[in-house]
Amino acid sequence: MKVIAAYLLAVLGGNNTPSAKDLKDILGSVGAEVNDDNISHFLSEVTGKDIAEVIAAGRDKLASVPSGGGTAVAVGAAPGGGAGPAAPAAAESKKEEKVEEKEESDDDMGFSLFD
Repeated sequence: MKVIAAYLLAVLGGNNTPSAKDLKDILGSVGAEVNDDNISHFLSEVTGKDIAEVIAAGRDKLASVPSGGGTAVAVGAAPGGGAGPAAPAAAESKKEEKVEEKEESDDDMGFSLFD
């Protein structure tokens, strides 16, 4: 990630084709460790490519990656073939849960931001 960030900083600074030395200088200016293998591998992958096209292609690939939260949960059937008895039990358990209210703290010693 450091190498990518240094590359993007160089491109934003006007250098459309940063060299390994340019990336080393950027990383060295902030005290980051420089790995020559990572720099050379990254530069071999992006040489001759427009960075805007590379970013757009990466966005398209990320759009197809499942990120969770949208999956359906399978629920087993209740005995007797109906789901009727399970639903009231779930509603009762929700009623039993009590929401604890937070007690006001005197950490601000009586002063409030909006008083």
